[in-house]
Amino acid sequence: MLDDHLVRLTLQPSQDLVTTGVLDEWVGLVVPGQYQSRYYTIRSLQETLVLDVVIHDEGLVTRWASGHCEGDEVGLTDPKGSFKPDPEARWVVLAGDLTALPAMARIAEECELDVKIHAEAPNPIEGYFTESVDVTWHQCTPGESDLAQIVAALEWQSSPGYFWMAGESTQMRELRRFARHTMAWSSAAYDVMGYWSQARGTALRNPARQGRVPND
Repeated sequence: MLDDHLVRLTLQPSQDLVTTGVLDEWVGLVVPGQYQSRYYTIRSLQETLVLDVVIHDEGLVTRWASGHCEGDEVGLTDPKGSFKPDPEARWVVLAGDLTALPAMARIAEECELDVKIHAEAPNPIEGYFTESVDVTWHQCTPGESDLAQIVAALEWQSSPGYFWMAGESTQMRELRRFARHTMAWSSAAYDVMGYWSQARGTALRNPARQGRVPND
């Protein structure tokens, strides 16, 4: 466990799982006992696949990840990603809730641009991000989010940059309107994605690959 709300899974793919090289790439995960994919951003993908999974009060993945899952076989989809700053961008601002932490941490480590992070979580997770990155933690009640209000209050540089945000879908809809209408940014200047919804479930997708949680 990384904290009370986030657990780290280390998977050993049963066949080559090739990274796209896109820093916010994600995979679909199908755990034993279910047939629906749940999508998670990749914390790292080298010889093993590392996923940081949010733990809820209930749910199939929560029950599985919180139990004795070592050695279990899971389904995995091919990685996909969308993080693509414009070549003229000089800075990157990342904003996200618990579900976005793995992608933001990876971007902060591997992106060559100046990165600032606004992370929303019930409590700050010490040491989760590289020490060199500028991180502001915004505390929230578990299962709730005020990311749209947080981002709307930020001050923005006048030089070209790139805004990346992920989290609860209602918050993301507000942020798309903010980026498009309030800030009048071109679509190439931002990427806003709904990772989860309080109103509906995750889309179905058949797994394309398999992986295994190594035994201790």
